[in-house]
This record gives sequence, structure tokens and C-alpha cells, in this order.
Amino acid sequence: MRWIGWQEAVCLGARGRIAWSIGETEFSFRGGHSRVTGRRSHITVSSIVAVKGYRGDQRSATPPLSNRELFLRDAFTCMYCGGDFPAHMLTRDHLLPLSRGGGDRWMNVVTACRTCNHAKGARTPDEAGMPLLAVPFEPNRAEYLVLSNRRILADQMKFLRSRFRSGSRMHAIC
Repeated sequence: MRWIGWQEAVCLGARGRIAWSIGETEFSFRGGHSRVTGRRSHITVSSIVAVKGYRGDQRSATPPLSNRELFLRDAFTCMYCGGDFPAHMLTRDHLLPLSRGGGDRWMNVVTACRTCNHAKGARTPDEAGMPLLAVPFEPNRAEYLVLSNRRILADQMKFLRSRFRSGSRMHAIC
């Protein structure tokens, strides 16, 4: 699953590459006039389409990690003190610090305010006596699409929410 622009969706539809489409929102586009018939072309594309033969990016099932999506995942809340902060006052904290072999991956990072991140230092939360308020999770593709996009149509959100993991915190975020 990935976002495509309306131009790509129209091209795929014109080439007969759409396997199926769903959604309550449809977009109609008009093209030029046929030299032979004089009729104007038009195509209608739904807000959710499946492309024939597309298997997705099989190389990486793990969505890319960025501070923007991390802060959205954690609802702009410090996972140590519970404070809500604007993005410029937040940092990415590694549960097992990078200096001690921890990786830069979804399950090893949480959102932290600068004060808590500094207080924790190069220790684990247990060593620093700073318990986590929520367990980190790796978003699936549908959850990541919601985190990475600001404008999602209602029918697209309904489709994506149906693919959230059971019990995911994403249900509370959206």
C-alpha cells in the first residue's frame, strides 16, 4: 500500500491497470477531443484503487523511521513524564542507547522531551529509574500511511482503519 497522485491513478485507469476500486469518493477528469469521433474523453477514478500485478515493495515491510512519524505515533507526548510538547521541543530517545549497541528502529525508540532525554542519558529506562508510559510499536503499512499523510479522505481512513492491528494505539490517535 502506498499513496499515489491522481495523475498516476488516471494513467493506470486509462491503461486498464486497475484491478479493483472502492470508496465513496470518485474523481472525474476530462481529456481532449477525439479527432475521429469529436467526442471528449473522460475517466472516473475512485479514491482507493488496487493496481493489477502490483505486489508492493517486498524489500522492506518495515516503514521508514523519521522523527515526524515517531512523534505522531506517540501523540507528541513524552513517554517518560507524560507531557505534551510541540515537535521542536521533542527528541528521539533510544531505549538501548546507540552507544551501547541499540539500533535506530521503531521498537527501540520513543518520543521524549529534552529534559527527560537528558536526564536518562546513555542508560536504559530501568537503569535511569524512568519507566515508560507506553510500549513502543512498529506501525504496519496502513498505520504508517495514516501517520505520514495529513489529508486523508473519510473513505480512505475507513479502509486504512480496518487494517490497523487489533488493540493498536493507532485507534486512539485517529
